[in-house]
Amino acid sequence: MARTPRPEFRPDPSLSHESMTELQREIAASAAFTDQFGFEPADIAIDDAFDLTTGLPEATPESDGSNPDAPVVVGIDQAFLTGETKNEAGDDGAGDDGAGDDGAGDDGTTDHDRAVSAAVAIRDGAVIEYAHAVTPLSIPYVPGLLAFREGAPMLDALDALSVEPDLLVCDGSGRIHFREAGIATHIGVIRDLPSLGVAKRLLCGEPVESVDERPADWQTPIRADNRVETAEPGTVIGHAYQSRQYPNSRRVNPLYVSPGHRVSAETTVDLVAATCAGYKLPEPTRLADAHADRVKRRLPGED
Repeated sequence: MARTPRPEFRPDPSLSHESMTELQREIAASAAFTDQFGFEPADIAIDDAFDLTTGLPEATPESDGSNPDAPVVVGIDQAFLTGETKNEAGDDGAGDDGAGDDGAGDDGTTDHDRAVSAAVAIRDGAVIEYAHAVTPLSIPYVPGLLAFREGAPMLDALDALSVEPDLLVCDGSGRIHFREAGIATHIGVIRDLPSLGVAKRLLCGEPVESVDERPADWQTPIRADNRVETAEPGTVIGHAYQSRQYPNSRRVNPLYVSPGHRVSAETTVDLVAATCAGYKLPEPTRLADAHADRVKRRLPGED
Protein backbone atom coordinates (compact mmCIF):
# COMPACT_ATOMS: atom_id res chain seq x y z
CA MET A 1 0.00 0.00 0.00
CA ALA A 2 1.32 3.44 -0.95
CA ARG A 3 2.53 5.55 1.93
CA THR A 4 2.23 9.30 2.46
CA PRO A 5 4.55 10.33 5.30
CA ARG A 6 3.75 13.59 7.10
CA PRO A 7 7.11 15.03 8.21
CA GLU A 8 5.43 18.35 8.99
CA PHE A 9 3.96 16.65 12.08
CA ARG A 10 7.40 15.88 13.54
CA PRO A 11 7.17 16.87 17.21
CA ASP A 12 8.75 20.24 17.95
CA PRO A 13 9.44 20.71 21.69
CA SER A 14 9.79 24.48 21.22
CA LEU A 15 6.07 24.89 20.47
CA SER A 16 3.73 26.41 23.02
CA HIS A 17 1.38 24.14 24.93
CA GLU A 18 -1.53 25.48 22.88
CA SER A 19 0.29 24.82 19.60
CA MET A 20 1.15 21.29 20.69
CA THR A 21 -2.45 20.43 21.49
CA GLU A 22 -3.65 21.97 18.23
CA LEU A 23 -1.12 19.90 16.30
CA GLN A 24 -2.40 16.78 18.06
CA ARG A 25 -5.92 17.56 16.89
CA GLU A 26 -4.62 17.80 13.32
CA ILE A 27 -2.80 14.49 13.72
CA ALA A 28 -5.93 12.79 15.05
CA ALA A 29 -7.90 14.14 12.09
CA SER A 30 -5.25 12.71 9.74
CA ALA A 31 -5.06 9.33 11.44
CA ALA A 32 -6.86 6.28 10.04
CA PHE A 33 -8.37 4.19 12.82
CA THR A 34 -9.30 1.46 10.35
CA ASP A 35 -7.43 -1.62 9.18
CA GLN A 36 -5.10 -0.70 6.34
CA PHE A 37 -2.39 -3.35 6.27
CA GLY A 38 -1.81 -6.37 4.09
CA PHE A 39 -1.43 -9.25 6.54
CA GLU A 40 -3.37 -11.24 9.14
CA PRO A 41 -2.58 -11.23 12.86
CA ALA A 42 -1.57 -14.89 12.51
CA ASP A 43 1.18 -13.81 10.09
CA ILE A 44 3.04 -12.01 12.91
CA ALA A 45 2.37 -14.58 15.63
CA ILE A 46 5.25 -15.31 18.01
CA ASP A 47 4.74 -18.77 19.47
CA ASP A 48 7.68 -18.91 21.88
CA ALA A 49 8.92 -16.11 24.11
CA PHE A 50 12.53 -15.07 23.67
CA ASP A 51 14.79 -16.30 26.47
CA LEU A 52 16.55 -13.25 27.89
CA THR A 53 18.22 -14.95 30.85
CA THR A 54 21.61 -14.87 29.12
CA GLY A 55 21.07 -11.71 27.12
CA LEU A 56 19.28 -10.68 23.96
CA PRO A 57 19.11 -13.08 21.03
CA GLU A 58 21.45 -12.50 18.14
CA ALA A 59 19.97 -10.69 15.15
CA THR A 60 19.75 -13.06 12.19
CA PRO A 61 18.62 -11.22 9.06
CA GLU A 62 18.60 -14.38 6.97
CA SER A 63 17.58 -17.22 9.29
CA ASP A 64 17.39 -20.69 7.82
CA GLY A 65 13.79 -21.79 7.41
CA SER A 66 12.32 -18.33 8.00
CA ASN A 67 9.98 -16.64 5.59
CA PRO A 68 11.73 -13.60 4.04
CA ASP A 69 8.35 -12.25 2.90
CA ALA A 70 6.75 -12.33 6.36
CA PRO A 71 5.68 -8.96 7.84
CA VAL A 72 8.27 -7.05 9.85
CA VAL A 73 7.08 -5.99 13.32
CA VAL A 74 9.13 -3.31 15.07
CA GLY A 75 8.91 -2.71 18.80
CA ILE A 76 10.00 0.66 20.19
CA ASP A 77 10.89 1.52 23.78
CA GLN A 78 13.21 3.83 25.67
CA ALA A 79 15.53 4.14 28.62
CA PHE A 80 16.71 7.43 30.09
CA LEU A 81 19.90 9.09 31.23
CA THR A 82 18.88 11.82 33.63
CA GLY A 83 21.05 14.36 35.41
CA GLU A 84 19.99 16.64 38.24
CA THR A 85 16.70 18.35 37.48
CA LYS A 86 16.11 22.08 37.36
CA ASN A 87 13.48 21.85 40.11
CA GLU A 88 14.42 23.61 43.33
CA ALA A 89 13.12 20.60 45.26
CA GLY A 90 15.16 18.25 43.10
CA ASP A 91 12.57 15.48 43.18
CA ASP A 92 11.72 13.25 40.27
CA GLY A 93 8.03 14.13 40.20
CA ALA A 94 5.44 11.81 38.69
CA GLY A 95 3.61 11.57 35.44
CA ASP A 96 2.37 9.15 32.86
CA ASP A 97 1.00 9.16 29.36
CA GLY A 98 -0.87 5.96 30.07
CA ALA A 99 2.14 3.79 29.43
CA GLY A 100 3.64 3.25 32.84
CA ASP A 101 7.32 3.09 31.95
CA ASP A 102 7.10 5.08 28.72
CA GLY A 103 7.13 8.47 30.49
CA ALA A 104 10.35 9.57 32.14
CA GLY A 105 8.34 11.05 34.99
CA ASP A 106 10.82 13.82 35.89
CA ASP A 107 9.56 17.37 36.18
CA GLY A 108 12.60 19.08 34.71
CA THR A 109 15.47 18.49 32.38
CA THR A 110 19.13 19.43 32.14
CA ASP A 111 21.59 19.51 29.30
CA HIS A 112 22.61 15.99 30.33
CA ASP A 113 19.16 14.39 30.02
CA ARG A 114 19.05 11.95 27.12
CA ALA A 115 16.73 9.29 25.75
CA VAL A 116 18.10 5.93 24.70
CA SER A 117 15.57 4.92 22.06
CA ALA A 118 15.59 1.29 20.93
CA ALA A 119 13.95 -0.39 17.95
CA VAL A 120 13.85 -4.16 17.49
CA ALA A 121 12.70 -5.68 14.21
CA ILE A 122 11.15 -9.16 14.26
CA ARG A 123 10.18 -11.23 11.24
CA ASP A 124 8.69 -14.72 11.30
CA GLY A 125 9.40 -15.08 15.01
CA ALA A 126 13.10 -14.14 14.79
CA VAL A 127 14.98 -10.92 15.54
CA ILE A 128 16.43 -9.58 12.31
CA GLU A 129 17.81 -6.20 13.43
CA TYR A 130 18.52 -3.99 16.43
CA ALA A 131 18.83 -0.21 16.19
CA HIS A 132 19.07 2.64 18.65
CA ALA A 133 19.60 6.37 18.98
CA VAL A 134 20.80 8.47 21.92
CA THR A 135 19.13 11.85 21.79
CA PRO A 136 19.07 14.89 24.12
CA LEU A 137 15.78 15.67 25.85
CA SER A 138 14.89 19.35 25.83
CA ILE A 139 11.57 19.58 27.69
CA PRO A 140 10.08 18.00 30.82
CA TYR A 141 7.36 15.39 30.76
CA VAL A 142 3.83 16.82 30.42
CA PRO A 143 0.85 14.44 30.63
CA GLY A 144 -0.69 14.03 27.18
CA LEU A 145 2.29 15.60 25.39
CA LEU A 146 4.72 12.70 25.61
CA ALA A 147 5.49 12.72 21.87
CA PHE A 148 6.95 16.24 22.08
CA ARG A 149 9.49 14.99 24.60
CA GLU A 150 10.18 11.49 23.30
CA GLY A 151 8.81 11.29 19.75
CA ALA A 152 11.88 12.67 17.97
CA PRO A 153 14.20 10.19 19.75
CA MET A 154 11.91 7.34 18.70
CA LEU A 155 11.95 8.55 15.10
CA ASP A 156 15.76 8.65 15.21
CA ALA A 157 15.83 4.99 16.27
CA LEU A 158 13.47 4.07 13.44
CA ASP A 159 15.67 5.96 10.99
CA ALA A 160 18.61 3.82 12.15
CA LEU A 161 16.86 0.63 10.99
CA SER A 162 17.67 -0.72 7.54
CA VAL A 163 14.37 -2.61 7.27
CA GLU A 164 10.96 -1.04 6.71
CA PRO A 165 8.37 -1.90 9.39
CA ASP A 166 5.01 -3.35 8.43
CA LEU A 167 3.75 -2.69 11.97
CA LEU A 168 5.01 -0.47 14.79
CA VAL A 169 4.34 -1.56 18.38
CA CYS A 170 4.94 1.40 20.70
CA ASP A 171 5.28 1.48 24.46
CA GLY A 172 2.66 4.17 25.00
CA SER A 173 -0.85 5.21 24.06
CA GLY A 174 -2.39 5.59 20.63
CA ARG A 175 -6.03 6.60 20.34
CA ILE A 176 -6.52 6.28 24.11
CA HIS A 177 -5.48 9.88 24.57
CA PHE A 178 -7.08 13.23 25.39
CA ARG A 179 -6.99 14.21 21.71
CA GLU A 180 -6.75 10.69 20.19
CA ALA A 181 -3.11 11.43 19.35
CA GLY A 182 -0.86 9.53 21.72
CA ILE A 183 2.72 8.79 20.78
CA ALA A 184 1.76 5.68 18.75
CA THR A 185 -0.61 7.78 16.65
CA HIS A 186 1.87 10.63 16.31
CA ILE A 187 4.71 8.38 15.12
CA GLY A 188 2.41 6.26 12.96
CA VAL A 189 0.99 9.26 11.10
CA ILE A 190 4.42 10.83 10.56
CA ARG A 191 5.73 7.63 9.00
CA ASP A 192 2.31 6.59 7.59
CA LEU A 193 2.78 3.09 8.97
CA PRO A 194 0.33 0.79 10.75
CA SER A 195 0.97 1.34 14.45
CA LEU A 196 -0.51 0.55 17.83
CA GLY A 197 0.07 1.57 21.41
CA VAL A 198 0.47 -0.71 24.41
CA ALA A 199 0.11 1.12 27.75
CA LYS A 200 0.34 -0.16 31.29
CA ARG A 201 -2.03 2.41 32.75
CA LEU A 202 -5.18 4.07 31.46
CA LEU A 203 -4.75 7.70 30.45
CA CYS A 204 -8.41 8.47 29.75
CA GLY A 205 -11.62 6.77 28.72
CA GLU A 206 -13.75 4.28 30.65
CA PRO A 207 -13.70 0.47 30.51
CA VAL A 208 -17.10 -1.06 29.75
CA GLU A 209 -16.48 -3.64 32.50
CA SER A 210 -14.34 -3.70 35.62
CA VAL A 211 -10.76 -4.70 34.85
CA ASP A 212 -10.02 -6.22 38.24
CA GLU A 213 -8.75 -9.80 38.52
CA ARG A 214 -9.60 -10.92 35.01
CA PRO A 215 -8.40 -14.19 33.41
CA ALA A 216 -5.88 -14.37 30.57
CA ASP A 217 -7.24 -13.40 27.11
CA TRP A 218 -10.10 -11.35 28.60
CA GLN A 219 -10.81 -7.97 27.04
CA THR A 220 -13.27 -5.12 27.31
CA PRO A 221 -13.68 -1.95 25.21
CA ILE A 222 -12.49 1.44 26.42
CA ARG A 223 -15.02 4.11 25.52
CA ALA A 224 -14.30 7.83 25.23
CA ASP A 225 -15.38 9.87 28.24
CA ASN A 226 -15.50 13.64 28.74
CA ARG A 227 -11.71 13.79 29.01
CA VAL A 228 -11.39 12.87 25.33
CA GLU A 229 -11.80 16.18 23.52
CA THR A 230 -11.98 14.93 19.93
CA ALA A 231 -14.35 11.92 20.07
CA GLU A 232 -18.03 11.53 20.76
CA PRO A 233 -18.66 10.08 24.24
CA GLY A 234 -19.00 6.33 24.02
CA THR A 235 -16.71 5.94 21.00
CA VAL A 236 -14.54 2.83 21.35
CA ILE A 237 -10.96 4.12 21.40
CA GLY A 238 -9.18 0.96 22.53
CA HIS A 239 -9.41 -2.05 24.81
CA ALA A 240 -8.26 -3.32 28.15
CA TYR A 241 -6.62 -6.66 27.36
CA GLN A 242 -5.55 -9.22 29.94
CA SER A 243 -2.54 -10.70 28.17
CA ARG A 244 -1.62 -13.13 30.94
CA GLN A 245 -2.59 -14.07 34.46
CA TYR A 246 -1.40 -16.25 37.32
CA PRO A 247 -3.50 -19.40 37.75
CA ASN A 248 -3.97 -19.10 41.50
CA SER A 249 -3.67 -15.37 42.09
CA ARG A 250 -5.04 -12.86 39.60
CA ARG A 251 -2.56 -10.10 40.37
CA VAL A 252 -1.48 -9.11 36.85
CA ASN A 253 -3.16 -5.92 35.63
CA PRO A 254 -4.38 -5.67 32.03
CA LEU A 255 -2.72 -3.79 29.21
CA TYR A 256 -4.47 -0.84 27.58
CA VAL A 257 -4.09 -1.27 23.83
CA SER A 258 -5.22 1.19 21.20
CA PRO A 259 -4.78 1.89 17.50
CA GLY A 260 -2.12 4.35 16.47
CA HIS A 261 -2.66 4.61 12.72
CA ARG A 262 -4.06 2.34 9.98
CA VAL A 263 -5.29 -0.15 12.58
CA SER A 264 -8.78 -0.50 14.09
CA ALA A 265 -9.51 -0.72 17.81
CA GLU A 266 -10.84 -4.26 17.46
CA THR A 267 -7.90 -5.60 15.46
CA THR A 268 -5.41 -3.99 17.83
CA VAL A 269 -6.24 -6.65 20.40
CA ASP A 270 -5.68 -9.45 17.88
CA LEU A 271 -2.29 -8.02 16.87
CA VAL A 272 -1.13 -7.66 20.47
CA ALA A 273 -2.38 -11.12 21.37
CA ALA A 274 -0.46 -12.59 18.43
CA THR A 275 2.81 -11.12 19.71
CA CYS A 276 2.41 -11.95 23.41
CA ALA A 277 4.10 -15.30 24.06
CA GLY A 278 3.58 -15.95 27.75
CA TYR A 279 4.66 -12.62 29.20
CA LYS A 280 2.47 -9.62 29.97
CA LEU A 281 4.11 -7.42 27.33
CA PRO A 282 4.21 -8.23 23.63
CA GLU A 283 7.60 -9.56 22.58
CA PRO A 284 8.51 -6.60 20.31
CA THR A 285 8.36 -4.06 23.16
CA ARG A 286 9.73 -6.52 25.73
CA LEU A 287 12.84 -6.91 23.59
CA ALA A 288 13.00 -3.18 22.82
CA ASP A 289 12.96 -2.46 26.56
CA ALA A 290 15.82 -4.91 27.10
CA HIS A 291 17.78 -3.49 24.15
CA ALA A 292 17.39 0.08 25.46
CA ASP A 293 18.72 -1.02 28.85
CA ARG A 294 21.63 -2.84 27.18
CA VAL A 295 22.61 0.27 25.20
CA LYS A 296 22.31 2.42 28.32
CA ARG A 297 24.63 0.11 30.30
CA ARG A 298 27.26 0.24 27.55
CA LEU A 299 27.40 4.04 27.40
CA PRO A 300 30.45 5.71 28.97
CA GLY A 301 29.87 6.56 32.61
CA GLU A 302 26.98 4.14 33.05
CA ASP A 303 27.07 1.03 35.19
